[in-house]
Amino acid sequence: MDTQTQQTETQQPAPVLNGLLPYLQVDGAAKASEFYQRAFGGKEVGRHPLDEQGRTMHIHLYINGSSLMLADAYPEYGHPLEKPQAFTLTLTVDDIDAWWDRAVAAGAEVVMPIELMFWGDRYGQLRDPFGVLWAMNSPVKAG
Repeated sequence: MDTQTQQTETQQPAPVLNGLLPYLQVDGAAKASEFYQRAFGGKEVGRHPLDEQGRTMHIHLYINGSSLMLADAYPEYGHPLEKPQAFTLTLTVDDIDAWWDRAVAAGAEVVMPIELMFWGDRYGQLRDPFGVLWAMNSPVKAG
């Protein structure tokens, strides 16, 4: 992350780009941000400084026109790390093959290969190195 994205108390935070905002708690938010930038073309637009243990309480990314927030676990403040479960982050994209290939090359694990689904779109699922399940959905163009 370059120094321009480091937020201070006097700077205004970057605007949130969607109405439903995923806020993920992961083991290594800074490393997750780096991965999401490589895998999903994310752009880091804000970050609180790392503490003496290398953790941060807040990172703000833009991915595919939406905001995603990240934080490390802070068990000493009642926020222990828990395994991600029972949700999927879905990216609706125009070129699923390009998005998919980039994510796999960055280290995402294929959970469900891309297939043409019964609803008419191409869809597949990946798991990132932090345990989060991601799906990609691409409408099939009529023609």
